[in-house]
Amino acid sequence: MNAVEFVLAGMLAAATPFLLAALGELVAERTGVLNLGVEGMMALGAAIGFIVVYNGGGHFAGFIAAGISAALLSLLFAFVALGLQANQVAAGLAIGILGQGLSALFGKSYESLTIRGIPKLEIPGLSDLPLVGGLFTQDIVVWLSLLATLGVWFVFARTKTGLILRAAGENPKATHSIGYPIILIRVCAVAFGGAMAGFAGAYASTVYTPLWADGMIAGRGWIAIALVVFGTWLTGRIFLGACLFGAVSLAGLAAQTTGVELPSQLLASLPYLVTIIVLGIISSNRRLLKLNGVASLGEPYKP
Repeated sequence: MNAVEFVLAGMLAAATPFLLAALGELVAERTGVLNLGVEGMMALGAAIGFIVVYNGGGHFAGFIAAGISAALLSLLFAFVALGLQANQVAAGLAIGILGQGLSALFGKSYESLTIRGIPKLEIPGLSDLPLVGGLFTQDIVVWLSLLATLGVWFVFARTKTGLILRAAGENPKATHSIGYPIILIRVCAVAFGGAMAGFAGAYASTVYTPLWADGMIAGRGWIAIALVVFGTWLTGRIFLGACLFGAVSLAGLAAQTTGVELPSQLLASLPYLVTIIVLGIISSNRRLLKLNGVASLGEPYKP
């Protein structure tokens, strides 16, 4: 397997933690809530998911437990930011730190332990194609994440529910005036975002790298938040962005195997460098951000 085949084969799996967390953050931000605690929610989900699977609960139970634990943490954020009208940036950062602390606490006795991953599923015929065949050999979570991407796109683009969610973020007062409970809508969106972050963390610790190590999320939550901006709050662009960052994260490993004379630390930092560069480019286009941005993002709503 050459470097290109290696990157293509692993791109979707590497992108899945970014994609799941970014989809959840997209839903929350579309309703006007900026949740910066995604990193901590992913870390907590990773720890809880690993613990459940390691103790014989199975991957399905591990994902459910991870999603519930991260959703509960997100509801704490919702209570502080929406119920108490606290600053969303400060509340998100505090909850993120709490999540990382809890993950370190719960996972302390599981440090460096490993578990068995899950098998990959092939699409007959397509998986045998030269060069791109690896794209069609993925585990079930990758395929489900693709369905989740289509589902989020469909909800926002084609359903009344998506229209209500977007209205809650664009003009909450007008939306409330026609009878929709803004706070409840935002709480549900935040809980969904937390659950997705938990799933993303569980995937990272039980499937993609089936072991537990403190700090293994390693900034993926921050990249997921950046992806929402990178994709200008559009589902398709977020998916492409996740694939880009997944490919870049693997490109560093592929470069090392081909004998590229670059420090390993520099190669490991490539996804973060790309994040900064891309966000800088997008931020320079004010028209694009204003066209697709959320009008009341981060602003507290007072009935």
